[in-house]
Amino acid sequence: MDTIKKNLNYIGLALIVASLMALRIWPYKKTPALAAALLGVVALVVYIALNLSSLKRSVSRKSFLYSSNLLLVVVLVLAILVLVNYFFSRHHHRFDFTESKLHSLSDQSVKVVKNLKNDVLAKCFFREGNYSRGKMENLLKNYAYHSKKVKYEFIDPDKNPGLVKRYEITQDGTTILECGDKENRITTADEEDITNAIIKVTREKKKVIYFLEGHGEGSIEASDDRGYLTAKQELEKLGYEIKKLTLALSETFPEDCALLVVPGPEKDLLPNELETIKSYLEKGGRVFFLIDPETAPGLPAFLGPFGIALENDVVVDTMSRLFGGDYFMPLVSEYEYHAITTNFRYATFFPYARSVEIAAEKPDRVTATVLGKTSPNSWSERQLAEQRVTFDKDKDKQGPISLAVVATIKPEEKAGEKTEETTDTAEPQEKAKAEEPNEQESKKEGRLAVFGDSDFVSNRYYNLSGNGNFFLNTVNWLTEEADLISIQPKTSSPRTIQLTPSQGRMIFFVSVLILPLLVLITGISVWLRRRSL
Repeated sequence: MDTIKKNLNYIGLALIVASLMALRIWPYKKTPALAAALLGVVALVVYIALNLSSLKRSVSRKSFLYSSNLLLVVVLVLAILVLVNYFFSRHHHRFDFTESKLHSLSDQSVKVVKNLKNDVLAKCFFREGNYSRGKMENLLKNYAYHSKKVKYEFIDPDKNPGLVKRYEITQDGTTILECGDKENRITTADEEDITNAIIKVTREKKKVIYFLEGHGEGSIEASDDRGYLTAKQELEKLGYEIKKLTLALSETFPEDCALLVVPGPEKDLLPNELETIKSYLEKGGRVFFLIDPETAPGLPAFLGPFGIALENDVVVDTMSRLFGGDYFMPLVSEYEYHAITTNFRYATFFPYARSVEIAAEKPDRVTATVLGKTSPNSWSERQLAEQRVTFDKDKDKQGPISLAVVATIKPEEKAGEKTEETTDTAEPQEKAKAEEPNEQESKKEGRLAVFGDSDFVSNRYYNLSGNGNFFLNTVNWLTEEADLISIQPKTSSPRTIQLTPSQGRMIFFVSVLILPLLVLITGISVWLRRRSL
């Protein structure tokens, strides 16, 4: 009886713990668990009643005070840990220690999702056995981590035939991104496709890019090495609409043109075409010239007034041989500071290119910037008539050589624009409002990009290193669509160590035999020494 009296508190605590475990394991059997908990509480009350006098004596002892202080410290530490965990559960931060940041979004994607104004919902139709489901879920968790406006749900097509019919799902692994009444679907689990799909459903309208033809340019429909079908498809992925334009047959310039690309004309543009493009630039238009060596001899004179100089030369770069190319494929690995080259760390190759530089004299309203230059081992070969290509310091120009230049053209102020006074006093406010849109449109700055090669973005070389990314970044800057991106695939570097058989045996003996034996000997010697004291 005395034993039960002394241990009744332990019995009560054991019953309470057992009842809590039973509720967790068998939630549908609440009655036995509640009965055990009630019995435990009764046991604790009986214990206190039977041992009240001894408990009073224990309270007055110093050991109880020390124990209570210790218990209080433990409770405070546990409370602090609970608060810290609660805080970090609401405000957590992710760390990616991989060298190439395999588990993180790119800076471009983070910028896109942080600038979202409306909610974007991703409905992912994945079967449970789809191996891409885990990758897609991890990616969408990263998107939701950076913005609360990104939401997602996974739907099993086999268990939800109604949704499959409603969204016309025909392929397992289809993801539909919705924003308002817009939607876009992808069938891959790639960051680039997800980010660009988000951009497409959140944009108000598509911008149209025209590719000029009629002067020997490569076709955007051609799939051969010289064509631009790959570039067209990548631009369409970013939400652009791509069209062809023949200025010689057109009396007016397209009003919906967001950018005109002139991809490697072999013959000169007609005078009326050049005049049309010049007028388009002066009114705030955007033009992208890709000009090969020994072609379109009239373009240098056309580009001069815009602060860009085209030399009749071919760029030779001996560094290209280190990367498997020939001397006529200059390499650009270092870039000047510009919005196009921000965070751009990939080499670009320009097969058979000419130099493009900033003109010595340019109008004050033109601001020109060099994007990239070749290595110091290159030079500008200007003796094209000779059969032998050698550097002549008196005639040729030593590298680095500029291959790409961009320029902004501020609108020209008309004479008397500021001094003109309105004589018509009737309804002056209505007249000002009517003229305001045209005034704002005329003040839009023009943007111009000139590259000394058109092959670098052809089907053959588009996916070579950073060529495609450089092209898309330039297009996005020209059209003022900085959010549109092309993300370089992330690859993990192998982390293997090659050991000789002797090195492997050495590591085995040291780690498995020698070190444990030293620890054992040290422990035995300490034990024997302490025993002898």
